[in-house]
Amino acid sequence: MSVEADVTAGYSRYGDEHLSAIATQIRSFGELKDGLRFFLEGVWGNRSDDSSDAFSAAYPYGGRVTAMEAYAEQLFSPKGALVGFRAGRYRTPFGIYNRSDYAYSGLLRAPLVRYASYFALSNTFLEQGVDVIAGIPQLNVETSLGVPGDAGDARRRPGLDSVTRVQAYYGPVIIGASRITTNPSQPATFAQGRAVFNGLDLRWMQNGFQVSGEWLSGQPFDGTTTGGWHLDASVHRPRMGPVTAVLRVERLDYDTAPKFAIHAQRQTVGARVRLPHEVTAQLGFLHQRDSSESYRTAIDAALTYSLRIH
Repeated sequence: MSVEADVTAGYSRYGDEHLSAIATQIRSFGELKDGLRFFLEGVWGNRSDDSSDAFSAAYPYGGRVTAMEAYAEQLFSPKGALVGFRAGRYRTPFGIYNRSDYAYSGLLRAPLVRYASYFALSNTFLEQGVDVIAGIPQLNVETSLGVPGDAGDARRRPGLDSVTRVQAYYGPVIIGASRITTNPSQPATFAQGRAVFNGLDLRWMQNGFQVSGEWLSGQPFDGTTTGGWHLDASVHRPRMGPVTAVLRVERLDYDTAPKFAIHAQRQTVGARVRLPHEVTAQLGFLHQRDSSESYRTAIDAALTYSLRIH
C-alpha cells in the first residue's frame, strides 16, 4: 500500500482583483490481493472567491472535506486480450479525464470545455457505478454505467449516466473518441432534457515534447449547443533542468439566445518547476477574450509540497 499527500497554496491576480487558495489531497492505493487494486482519495480546498475558475484544474474548493475517487479494479489479460473491471466512485471516463493529466500539468485552470460554468463538462464530474474495459493493448473499448457522484458546485441531477470511450494506440500516438449521455447540472426549471456530448482526443509524446488536445460538441440541455476545443503542449529537455514549459490555446462556443450566448478564447503560457524538498512551483499567464469582446489577463501561481510513503 502507498500513501500520498499534497498540500498546495496558490495566488491569482486578474485585473484589479485577486484570489488566494489552499488545498490538500490525501490518497491511498495498492493491491488488496494479486491483481485486485484499490484507490481512495479525500480532498479539502478553499479559496477567497468561488466565482472564478482559478485553480479548478481537477479539484473542488468548497471549504469542506470531500471524498473524490474510491474504487476497486482488476485487470485480466486472457490470451493477449485485455479485460478490466472497475466499481465504485471514479472520474467520468470521457476524453482525457485522469486527474494527473490536469492537476499536475503546470496549467492551474481546467480547460473551458471542462469547466461546468461554460455549459460543457466538468473535471469534478464523478460516476458511481461500474466501468468495463475490453479489447487488445492497441485498441480497447470502455463503458461506464452509473449515477452522478459529482464533487464541487457543478452537480448533475440524479439519473442514469452512460459513457463510452474507444481508444487506440500507435507508436507515440494515442487517439480516443467518447460519448456521454447524462443529466444536466443546471436546475430542472431552467434546463430540460438530457446532456449529450461527443468528443475526440489526441496525445503524442516524443523526446521531451508532449502535445494533447480535445474537441467536443453536444448539448448541455435541450435547445442549446456547446462546442469547443483545447490544445496543450509541454516541453522538457535535459538542458532545461527542473523546468517544464507549458502552453494551452482553447476556444468555447455556447449557443443559445443571443443575450446569454458565450464565445470565449483563451491562451495560457507557463511553467512547472521542481524545487528541492519535494516542492513544486507552477506559474501561468493567461489572456482571455469573451463574448463582449472584453479582455482579461491573469497571473496564477502555486506551490505544492508532496509527501509519499510506500
